[in-house]
Amino acid sequence: MNAVELLISQHRNLESKLGDLMTAVDAGASARTKAVLAEVGDDLTVHISSEELVFYPAVKAHRTEDILMESLEEHLSLKRLLADLLALDPGEDTFKPKAKVLQEQTEHHHEEEEENLFPKVQKLLDPKELDKLGGEMQLLQQRLREDGDPRAGVAAETGEATPLL
Repeated sequence: MNAVELLISQHRNLESKLGDLMTAVDAGASARTKAVLAEVGDDLTVHISSEELVFYPAVKAHRTEDILMESLEEHLSLKRLLADLLALDPGEDTFKPKAKVLQEQTEHHHEEEEENLFPKVQKLLDPKELDKLGGEMQLLQQRLREDGDPRAGVAAETGEATPLL
């Protein structure tokens, strides 16, 4: 699958699940909130990991460094929010505001990638390269899911932004 198409599809999926998370929070459904947060956490973690480990390094050489550096800082912010949420009980006063900020920052990050980074990448890489990159990303994501709960390691990644390789 084309890497950009894969990422955009995952963006829509994450946005939908974040909406489900907010619905569960608003309903006061603690068990449902925890379950949806686990899904969001895993999906967000594998998505971010595949961008940081496969997609960003592959497109770095194509004069996208400024956009990529900003994206990595946004990833750090998302990881910190996710780690905070995973450590909180859904009934705590700060859970709902943090969940809302995670939703808003995720949507903002997706918008920036789709408006600024992806069009550049689509002009710089041919369809075969994008398909190859998408395949590599899917393999990494599959491996991360097979290794267990991807979200479990996010707290260890909140110290600083991942370096651009």
